[in-house]
Amino acid sequence: MIFRRTFLMLGVLFATLSLHADEGMWLPSLLNKINMEKMHQMGAKLSADDIYDINNSSLKDAIIALNGGSCTGEMVSNEGLFLTNHHCGYGQIQQHSSEEMNILRDGFWAQNKEDEIYNPGMSVWFLVNVEDVTTQVLANVSDDFSETERNDSIRTAINAIVEQTKEGNHYEAQVKPIFNNNQYLLFTYEIFKDIRLVGAPPHFIGKFGGDTDNWMWPRHTGDFAMFRVYSAPDGSPADYSEENIPLKPRHFLPISLNGFEDGDFAMIMGYPGSTNRYLTSGGIEFSRDIVNSTRVRVREPKLEIIRDYMATSDLATIKYASKHARSSNYHKYSIGQNRGIENLNLVEKKKNIESEFTQWVKAENSRKEKYGNVLSMIDEAYANVEDDKAIYYISEAFLRGPEIFMMAQRFETLASLLRNGANDDEIENQAQQLKERLDDYFKDYDSETDQKITAALTEIYVNDIDEKYHPAFVSSIKRKHKGNYEDWAARLFRRSFFNSKDEVFAFLDNPKLRKLERDPVFIASSDISKVSRAARSDYEPDKLKLDEGYRLLMSGLLEMYPDSSFYPDANSTMRLTYGKVGGYEPRDAVYYDYYTTLSGYIEKEIPDDREFHVWPELKELYFDKEFGRYANPNGDLVTCFLTNNDITGGNSGSPVINADGHLIGIAFDGNWEAMSGDIVFEHELQRCINVDIRYVLWVIDVFAGATHLVDEMTIIE
Repeated sequence: MIFRRTFLMLGVLFATLSLHADEGMWLPSLLNKINMEKMHQMGAKLSADDIYDINNSSLKDAIIALNGGSCTGEMVSNEGLFLTNHHCGYGQIQQHSSEEMNILRDGFWAQNKEDEIYNPGMSVWFLVNVEDVTTQVLANVSDDFSETERNDSIRTAINAIVEQTKEGNHYEAQVKPIFNNNQYLLFTYEIFKDIRLVGAPPHFIGKFGGDTDNWMWPRHTGDFAMFRVYSAPDGSPADYSEENIPLKPRHFLPISLNGFEDGDFAMIMGYPGSTNRYLTSGGIEFSRDIVNSTRVRVREPKLEIIRDYMATSDLATIKYASKHARSSNYHKYSIGQNRGIENLNLVEKKKNIESEFTQWVKAENSRKEKYGNVLSMIDEAYANVEDDKAIYYISEAFLRGPEIFMMAQRFETLASLLRNGANDDEIENQAQQLKERLDDYFKDYDSETDQKITAALTEIYVNDIDEKYHPAFVSSIKRKHKGNYEDWAARLFRRSFFNSKDEVFAFLDNPKLRKLERDPVFIASSDISKVSRAARSDYEPDKLKLDEGYRLLMSGLLEMYPDSSFYPDANSTMRLTYGKVGGYEPRDAVYYDYYTTLSGYIEKEIPDDREFHVWPELKELYFDKEFGRYANPNGDLVTCFLTNNDITGGNSGSPVINADGHLIGIAFDGNWEAMSGDIVFEHELQRCINVDIRYVLWVIDVFAGATHLVDEMTIIE
């Protein structure tokens, strides 16, 4: 029950029917129908069944989604050991750090399994099966349905399929749409929740280069971390328990120390999060002018405030390092993508393609009836930018900005119970659930910093967004505080109990509705929720137009090129991308080689600089050339390398696999010159930045002395 149709992207922006082998995020279940011949021509020695097989061990059984798809990891031993990126495990590493044991700064290596650290809330997902359920999902959908009726029918069908799939087993099931809701796939997963930190390099390796080098090449970052999956004694998923044992995976990746050459075959398997390769010109303008510009505008002052606080002490750095990293990553990404949109003239190119589509539609009356209004429908939806802009500003300035508002929103359920006269047990249970989250929250919270962020981001929101979407408390800022946002935020925080752990716990010990509803932060949070609901309600008609418009546009493109194949946009499901190792020319008269070495790492050193500091112990190993068996034939230690694989966010931590199915690296970044890659794949520019597995093992074995971890792995020399 897999697709009858094969899929392939129409080159850049649908314009070219010949596809470069480096483009495409392919469904592994369809490789035999689409890609294997080309992969073999490029040097792959594997069969389709070696990669994806639901009845026997295959590569797909070694690839895991972290927390449902935020990052990717790969199994590397028969004792549940897996590798991912340092930045993917950054939140866990930060949570386990303190002034007394600063593993964020100094690294961590478990000397035995008893030393490994459990990570509450972390999970890994193993893909069990993929099945096409399009017929079942659309069985009751009529052409006469409105988009709302269509969505309701689809939602009902999906819920039934998921429940039926989960019945009588411990699997999780998801039905995901592809090709803009034209087709539907059922993904079945096995989820493990006892995940323990095994190893992480120190900051000067795992985050070397910091924000300065982020998205840049040449790169020298040792961006990796190690965890272990534990199961119940019978091998099934289980909550954390001392009785649990290391998981015996169905497959794990052998590791090659033989390196690679320019032009060698390389493939990546993982869970790319989201791409938008089929956007119209209006969609690209919306991404540039609303999504990206909002993110840059709001996050800049937030990041500056956080950096100022982090500079005050090691403890401040520990508290806010993960928050800063999460926010800064896509702040810089948005800047780069907007530059790419302009430099590559993507809007005009899309308009040309839309003209071609329009001419094809006009050629037949049946097409005009079905597709004649598609592009105008999409354009109309994008025209109401004020509603859309408000939604993105609310998210960035209030929901992802100050932490205190989201903290207050967590108390809405408790407030509802108190209003409705729930019994004492229900109220106490809800209060206890809130308490369980508070220790971690306040461990990494600084009230003064959050107050500054609240003032700065609220002012930006009020200045940039139409008054009809201003929360009610804005009138108080203008009236009582004469537009002084710092003064307003100081009073807000001074009068609220939400910025004090002791006061929040005291409230939860004896929760009273009157106290909660009179708290100024809770009131402000409620005001934000009201304007958020209003903006989303105003946006709903436009969203329905976009849903219908893009669904029909995609249907038209499939019909327009019946003999061609398409790949679907990324949606946090397992994909495979294949290509080659190689450098690139970022601009005139400049060529970037395809790998870097530890020599370049040493050359970048800036003593006592947080981003480019190098520990003396590493320099000593470098100058003594103690590279062991991990050096390349020239005697150099390769740190990172480039491939032209097609990846995006979510692929972080994905394995880079050679022609024989062996692990040669871990993907961790894209390159600055191709930041528009989520919208269009640039064949000459787009590159995937990977940490060399030999550098990873050298750090573990030679630098850290954790040889016992390398001994767990299967090494190919």
